[in-house]
Amino acid sequence: MQEDQVTVWNNCLKTIREHVGEQAFNTWFAPIKPLRLADKTLTIQVPSQFFYEWLEEHFVYVLRKAIDAEIGLDGQLEYSVVVDNGDQKNKPVAIKLPTAPKAETKRNNSRYQTPSTDYKGPFSFPEMENLKVETNLNDKYSFDSYIEGDCNRLARSAGFAVAQSPGSTSFNPLMIYGGVGLGKTHLVQAIGNEIKRKQGHQFVVYVSSEKFTSQFIEALKNNNVQKFTNFYLQVDALILDDVQFLAGKEKTQEIFFHIFNHLQQSGKQIIMTSDCPPRDLHGLTERLLSRFKWGLTADLQTPDFETRIAIIERKLQAEGVSLPYEVVEYLAYNVDTNIRELEGILISLMAHASLDKQEISLALAKDILRNIIQNSVPEVDIDLIIKTVSRHYNVTLPDLKSKTRKKEVVVPRQIAMYFSKEYTQHSLKAIGYHFGGRDHATVIHACRAVQEHIKSNADFSLEIKSLQKQLQGKSPRR
Repeated sequence: MQEDQVTVWNNCLKTIREHVGEQAFNTWFAPIKPLRLADKTLTIQVPSQFFYEWLEEHFVYVLRKAIDAEIGLDGQLEYSVVVDNGDQKNKPVAIKLPTAPKAETKRNNSRYQTPSTDYKGPFSFPEMENLKVETNLNDKYSFDSYIEGDCNRLARSAGFAVAQSPGSTSFNPLMIYGGVGLGKTHLVQAIGNEIKRKQGHQFVVYVSSEKFTSQFIEALKNNNVQKFTNFYLQVDALILDDVQFLAGKEKTQEIFFHIFNHLQQSGKQIIMTSDCPPRDLHGLTERLLSRFKWGLTADLQTPDFETRIAIIERKLQAEGVSLPYEVVEYLAYNVDTNIRELEGILISLMAHASLDKQEISLALAKDILRNIIQNSVPEVDIDLIIKTVSRHYNVTLPDLKSKTRKKEVVVPRQIAMYFSKEYTQHSLKAIGYHFGGRDHATVIHACRAVQEHIKSNADFSLEIKSLQKQLQGKSPRR
């Protein structure tokens, strides 16, 4: 019955809302219409082929999760893709979502990929079974699709050299650092894919520090630390993403130290990413930090205007879409924060044009960009907060992390902690780590001090509001 599929899909949407942002939900899920429900198969209608492909590539896992929760593990999903509403010759394309167990389901959002090698790891317990079939490399990341500019030339050149001769250059380890959305993951995955392409026999593993930690904890619980270690000791090229999240995890650092030593001494390649250079990493042991400095450390900076133009044009070429140059130029001028945001807005523009069945014009670009900036809450992280506060008060990052009690440093530090608690989901302990390893009580005191000062000092209150506006971003250029 009509009511059945509508009810089921509405319940699915509740699950989906919990896993995607509001903008993504409104763009990719709100336009979907439930058509029918039969034999535990839910059919949904999407407005275009592009729309279907985007869902399959980026949201297949969350869709699987919603179907599991509402229909059951044996539930299925199929799409009815609208090619042309008025053309009876073009029948809807129906594609069923796989209902295999989670471990066998392709999950692009989680960076799961089936490796070309048939390597068998030494694990026998369930949580570690994934490791013997996953390199976690996503083949969409390559050097060809990674645009070179002044912002990344050193890092890209070093990465390419490592890919041609892993473990044999002086760039071992190779540490790539930079802010959110500047292409760290793209670059290191491109290195891994190039190694696989050039030397297919080599075993390459990409893993986030969070995943590495969870695997290690599972090994501890199952008394399989040796098997965990043995697996990583046999890797030819290890790519560890977001190494800063190992901070404060002493046992994980200890095991990584031994793995690092063995791989480095065996001529195996180690590649890492971080949100800051090794000298600014806190909560890591000195012996680990000293080894991070053995090879090459290269940074990624915000791309300049010309590089942003090239990134947009390469993205359009990959999607088979053409835009008037004035639109490309407008986007490059107005989205100058990071590559991820630039690509996200470009995708939103193409999605709107597809939904509304209209050509992409400068007027449409201005309208959509204005709406996105006005209707969305910018992603504010501790990195951005520290940079904004440091610039406003003319203090340095080392000052904020230092032990000094000078008022000109203490006040900005307390304000930065206050904003970190207000704008992010980090725990008090995690916030304290970013400010020189301070404890949660210090963070609580800082937040209370700022709140009391806001109430008692009108000038200070205005200053806080000014900083809040800076954190919430700029209006687009006209």
